[in-house]
Amino acid sequence: MAEKKSKRDSVGMRMKGCHTNNGFVQNEDIREKDLDPGSPADSPQHIIMGVVGPEEPDFKNIQPYAGMPKEVLFHFSRQARYRVPREVLFWLIVASVLALTAATIAIITISPKCLDWWQAGPMYQIYPRSFKDSNKDGNGDLKGIQDKLDYIKTLNIKTVWITSFYKSSLKDFQHGIEDFREIDPIFGTMKDFENLVAAIHDKGLKLIIDFIPNHTSDKHAWFQLSRNRTGKYTDYYIWHNCSHENGITTPPNNWVSVYGNSSWHFDEVRNQCYFHQFTKEQPDLNFRNPDVQGEIKDIIQFWLAKGVDGFSFEAVKFLLEAKHLRDEAQVKKTQIPDTVTQYSELYHDFTTTQVGMHDIVRSFRQTMDQHSTEPGRYRFMGTEAYGDSMDSTMVYYGLPFIQEADFPFNDYLTRLDSPSGDGVFETITSWMERMPEGKWPNWMTGGPDRVRLTSRLGKEYVNAMNMLVFTLPGTPITYYGEEIGMGNILATNLNESYDVSTLLSKSPMQWDNSSNAGFSEGSHSWLPTGTDYDAVNVDVQKTQPRSALTLYQELSSLRANELLLSRGWFCYLRTDNPFVVYAREMDGIDRIFLVVLNFGESSQLNLKDMISNIPTKVRIRLSTSSANRGSEVDTRAVTADKGEGLILEYSTQSLLHYQPGFRDRCFVSSRACYSSVLNVLYSLC
Repeated sequence: MAEKKSKRDSVGMRMKGCHTNNGFVQNEDIREKDLDPGSPADSPQHIIMGVVGPEEPDFKNIQPYAGMPKEVLFHFSRQARYRVPREVLFWLIVASVLALTAATIAIITISPKCLDWWQAGPMYQIYPRSFKDSNKDGNGDLKGIQDKLDYIKTLNIKTVWITSFYKSSLKDFQHGIEDFREIDPIFGTMKDFENLVAAIHDKGLKLIIDFIPNHTSDKHAWFQLSRNRTGKYTDYYIWHNCSHENGITTPPNNWVSVYGNSSWHFDEVRNQCYFHQFTKEQPDLNFRNPDVQGEIKDIIQFWLAKGVDGFSFEAVKFLLEAKHLRDEAQVKKTQIPDTVTQYSELYHDFTTTQVGMHDIVRSFRQTMDQHSTEPGRYRFMGTEAYGDSMDSTMVYYGLPFIQEADFPFNDYLTRLDSPSGDGVFETITSWMERMPEGKWPNWMTGGPDRVRLTSRLGKEYVNAMNMLVFTLPGTPITYYGEEIGMGNILATNLNESYDVSTLLSKSPMQWDNSSNAGFSEGSHSWLPTGTDYDAVNVDVQKTQPRSALTLYQELSSLRANELLLSRGWFCYLRTDNPFVVYAREMDGIDRIFLVVLNFGESSQLNLKDMISNIPTKVRIRLSTSSANRGSEVDTRAVTADKGEGLILEYSTQSLLHYQPGFRDRCFVSSRACYSSVLNVLYSLC
């Protein structure tokens, strides 16, 4: 008993005389001062509690205070006035987290897919030998392209497309490749290419390059090994027995090359004929050989590792030929077979678009997808379908669940040889009606192997064609010089041994009115410049408010800043030649752009006859004639001069794609709706 009493007294003394340490280390002076008998007994820093035996302390007269021990804290935490707010706050936090999670999921679900970089802006195609010479040798090069990237940026270009620059004997303009992993010395070095890639990316641009997998040069190491029957290279090319007597070759069949005459050529080393779809210096690879396919995929990966953002795959329809080697049918059955020497004289059912060809192209896509997993590093794939029918071209988009090209390059506008509203209208509607649902269109007005726009249609229609491609849905593609209206050069003094007709659209870029049009500071250029370079050049046009270059920049800026043009609906309005009229609109935006293009002589058009609810007066947002910009026109009598283009703008609550009369004439590639309240796009329209 005495021992228990002693312990109780000890506890009581400790509780009465102790100083509560609120988590701080106190020095002795403070402790002595606090133990002064005159100090207030009810100070919150000196709580005196009588402890009687093992019973719980009495908290009735105690208020919460900072640093209270856990026994006191637990006592107050169980009280309703403290517990209820705590629980309410907890459940509010839980509800907020769930709401934010649900909102995030909803936003992701209803948000439309963002446009990728190859959809978001124009592509600019450069023939490198003719763009800019940096070393005064008369040939354009990679450093020259790098020097002009600031100019390309002023055009609001998103993607630079450089045609073939591989090491080559220059036969057929770099298409006869000697080494797929080397830069031709005429264009610079691999270091120059790496610097160019870095500079392009630093400017926020992307780079795609040409790739020609169908054939190589006859100087390629693979061909030299193949003609000597060395190991696996023996079957890298298409070889077949043929007779060769007294210098005359009798080929295995009647197949004709693109450039005419037999597509078989006798090789004296191997004592066989090899197959070539193009020139005899360009033997076709044997894509039925898995080793060849593996080599090509390795080359694709090589350039992707260098930083290339995509490829234009050229001549892919020629990748496979029929194994049976039967003669192709003649276009004119009455023609004597021995006189068939031109490509157009045969139906090429056994040498183009063979079964399995698209499987090979899809394997290229799969290789590129392996390098597209990093965010923002999607690798673009385009295919050239030169000479194909439009239905055949559409197959390159792929199947519903099997992707192939992001798009086949649409060169049908480059095939128009004369200005025609009906021709332009037919080209546009044919592509849009045949294009698979959900795919993305593109539009080209020129290219290295096409007659330039000015020379085909006339300089009066340059601005109208540029307005066309920038206001149609899809990606506009500009061949260098088309933005200033360059034309073909005349076929004189061409110091080259190639087909002259394919040279005329490759003349040097016209930068200013100095010697060689500012293309080269050397004494000559590899091709002569256009005779009009003193007036048709970048330096002159960038200061002229009515120039083709100024309008081009305004059009590219308008497209970049208007959702109606970048991803809105396209509705065409049928009208008689020479006008092409169509509308661009978008759900959630109460405005419509109406594009009017005149491909004939000065004429008048009544828009009221086509759109009943159009206002009588509408504003001209942009015109190829600067005198009309910002003014209003009467929609009952819209006058457009020869080659003039107008972008009209008006407000409406009745969009055309909802109206029964227009539903079958409206298309959208990447549907989205706009919320002006939230300033966001959503897909559940």
